[in-house]
Amino acid sequence: MLGKGSRLYSIFGMKCPRCHEGDLFKTSNPYVKTNEMHETCPHCGLRYERETGYFFGAMYVSYMLNIAVFVTFLIAYFLLLDQYISGAVLMGIYIGLTLVLNPIYSRLSRAIWLNFWQGYEPEKRGTR
Repeated sequence: MLGKGSRLYSIFGMKCPRCHEGDLFKTSNPYVKTNEMHETCPHCGLRYERETGYFFGAMYVSYMLNIAVFVTFLIAYFLLLDQYISGAVLMGIYIGLTLVLNPIYSRLSRAIWLNFWQGYEPEKRGTR
């Protein structure tokens, strides 16, 4: 399921969506130079940012990821934690978690956005 050729492999491995070989980002640590990407795939030459503002759509993906975490926290609060902690404490934990996870959301959303528009085509090495 997470082997080469799978979109999940490309997304969670932060690999090129076309060849699954080249890295998307220049560093593997999301907290250092968060969104510094290669212009093209070092392996197959796929241009990552196809036009100016291409990754604007990735912000919507990031928003959806954040909403998923928020809904999970809300359900956990009402089902499990309602009698143990207050809503204000839970909101503080959620805001802190959002701040800590923001660089990861940002990278993950770019990987998802690229994989939404580009499929696995390892035979197209060297073409843009």
